[in-house]
Amino acid sequence: MRRRKKLGLLLSSTLAAQSWHAVWASEDQAPKDHQQDSTAAEPGHDAQHAPQPGWPEPPTAHAGAPNIVLILVDDVGFGTTSAFGGPIATPNFDRLAASGLKYNNFHVNSLCSPTRSALLTGYNNHEVGFGTVAEAATDYPGYNTLLPEEITPVAEVLKENGYSTAAVGKWHNTPTWQVSPAGPFDRWPTGRWGFEHFYGFMSGADNQYYTRLYRDTTPVEPSATPEQGYHFTTDITNEAIKWLHEHDAVAHDKPFFLYYATGATHEPHQVAQKWIEKYKGKFDQGWDVIRQQSFERQKKLGVIPANAELTPRPSTLPAWDSLTPDQKKLLAHQAEVYAGFAEQTDYEIGRLIDTVREEGQADNTIFIEIFGDNGASAEGGFEGHDAQDVNGKPLDLAARLDSSGALGSEVYMNHFAAAWAWALTSPFQGTKQDASHLGGTTDPLVISWAGHIADKGGLRSQFAHVNDIAPTLYQLADIAPPSTHDGVKQLPIEGTSLAYTFDHPNEPSHHHVQYFATSGNRGIYKDGWWAGDLYHETWENNAALWSGNKQDPDTHPWELYNLNEDYSQAHNLAATHPEKLKELQALFAQEAERNHVYPLLPGVTPYPIGQGKGQKVFTYRAGVDRIVPRIAPNISGHAYTITADVDIPASGAQGVIFAQGSRYGGVTLYVKDNRVVYEINAHGNRSGEIVASDPLTPGKAHIVVDVTPHEPLKKEATVTRAFYAPPPTAGTGQLSINGKAAGQADFANVVAASNETLDIGSDLGSPVSQDYQSPNRFTGTIDTVSVEIH
Repeated sequence: MRRRKKLGLLLSSTLAAQSWHAVWASEDQAPKDHQQDSTAAEPGHDAQHAPQPGWPEPPTAHAGAPNIVLILVDDVGFGTTSAFGGPIATPNFDRLAASGLKYNNFHVNSLCSPTRSALLTGYNNHEVGFGTVAEAATDYPGYNTLLPEEITPVAEVLKENGYSTAAVGKWHNTPTWQVSPAGPFDRWPTGRWGFEHFYGFMSGADNQYYTRLYRDTTPVEPSATPEQGYHFTTDITNEAIKWLHEHDAVAHDKPFFLYYATGATHEPHQVAQKWIEKYKGKFDQGWDVIRQQSFERQKKLGVIPANAELTPRPSTLPAWDSLTPDQKKLLAHQAEVYAGFAEQTDYEIGRLIDTVREEGQADNTIFIEIFGDNGASAEGGFEGHDAQDVNGKPLDLAARLDSSGALGSEVYMNHFAAAWAWALTSPFQGTKQDASHLGGTTDPLVISWAGHIADKGGLRSQFAHVNDIAPTLYQLADIAPPSTHDGVKQLPIEGTSLAYTFDHPNEPSHHHVQYFATSGNRGIYKDGWWAGDLYHETWENNAALWSGNKQDPDTHPWELYNLNEDYSQAHNLAATHPEKLKELQALFAQEAERNHVYPLLPGVTPYPIGQGKGQKVFTYRAGVDRIVPRIAPNISGHAYTITADVDIPASGAQGVIFAQGSRYGGVTLYVKDNRVVYEINAHGNRSGEIVASDPLTPGKAHIVVDVTPHEPLKKEATVTRAFYAPPPTAGTGQLSINGKAAGQADFANVVAASNETLDIGSDLGSPVSQDYQSPNRFTGTIDTVSVEIH
């Protein structure tokens, strides 16, 4: 890489010098030595060292280097897909598995960002700085989300060895405070992560219909509306296909690396009704029966050992038969929505795979599909979530059931009940965030490479980890990862290549030791033995991800399993093998220390920027938009003032002056029918609004909105995703225009948390107010808008 950079600089310098001399020559002012006869020898000139013509050689892959398509699906349990015995049809995953190898002992990191950081580097996630999700970053080395210089991602290495690289879909590995119009951009996908092109969203989850998209580092809006059929998974598939077509047209002989990561099936579970209808009635038996049926299919398919046992339902989750008929009806429909979402995802992946085949590239393309970056998500709690009141409380069952027909649409950021996640992890115990059990850390893997894998449809059971993918790619592409990069010595890669499994189905695993640690839960594997400590169940304490260590995890009992004989962790051997347990506990401590895992629950310490650095006043001008929550003012629960200076044309004005948030929560200052309106939306409900008593007159308008909570902000706060959201509290708002009182109103809840952006002069994404459609651009002129936190 350094040679290429030097050559590039040399070429640039040469061209610049040639251009400069051309200017001199055109003005007949060239220096004398350049006006001399070119054939005359210069004094002291050494012909042997004269500049030689020739273009610098770009990095070139070796002949026959394979293309790589790496596919990652989000939040899926091991027992979900039909390829691995689950109840949801995934014909394209089945087809890929039939042409390659299935892995039933493949492990992930039980949480989004940690899995992705290991996948894209070959290192342990804490080494990469991703001990947690990007939104929960803190200032400990293992949790700061700052990709170290001692680690070079696989895309960068492939690029420097002659590959074209692109990533589409969900990206969850950039520090949240750097997702900004001002960057820095070095830790974006197109920065040090090594991708030449990126298209997708940057957060842990997003609306499938109003996705906050980026093309490389530039914010862009979806190409269509939900009413016109827009869906994120379809969009990224179209983008990936377009990129493949363009690459095939102009660089057919150059190998490519395409990383395709869906937002599905992470919440919100949003998909067109036609997909949901395919599963009508298919989950009416309930989660206990569905899990049992999946287990039986897994045995018949041979994707689990014949002696594997189905682990029982945790006592903290209800039996299906204990529910009322109305509860069953609502919760069964939640599973129908999820199933449709998962099958649609598989359909779009099939379109991508077919494109590679249609281009004639299939015989030299490695397909790696991981159907889940962690176990199924139980973060929906005991009854899932959908319709809420203004304080964020679920509506009563009758109201939820009455509105359940809207599940899957843009109306809700919905999730299913935790017991469905448990059902879809058959035969394991544990779900997403559970690093101590296989249900949170095991997902289906398929590797297909036409002409190179003889055992088509074969099963591999060697222990493997997501950090094994990068070294596998290096070996298959015949690339040695760098020992130094840009002058920085690289850490040794942690993963081991899986290439040996292609031709040696029974060879013992090359991956001997692996730790797991997420949200206080931890596990350690060594040569078939597993020890783990469950700090909390996700459905009981989802806030553990965001909180500091309120309770010492060491007070929780450890469990011990011999996976060589007990595939599903059905028999805890801690009491009968105390010495083995002590050995593994000591090994975990050693690995944790080496990989910057401690503290196990570091809490959230936001990077000191903006409000976190004491900033109280934020000023914006016309055209500023797509300011993400992490760097926007957090007004929730605070007293604040919004001041807007605008110019109203003679014909009047309409549209949004300031908006922060979405249809699921936010605030908006807009003009309708020539009157100023300020509205607060809390949890998808109108919390209150102020409508100006008089219409605006042409000319300058100085608009001031003051909002004061009835209760002062308390330090104790619950946490939602990217920031702290205090408990709901009512408040009062005052509106003035040009110094004259223009209205006031009470708000039922002034805590308006949102996962969308701050926009000036429009409301991009989903609309905060149901009284207009996005973007509802302001037709007057905006001078400044300021937000002051009191």
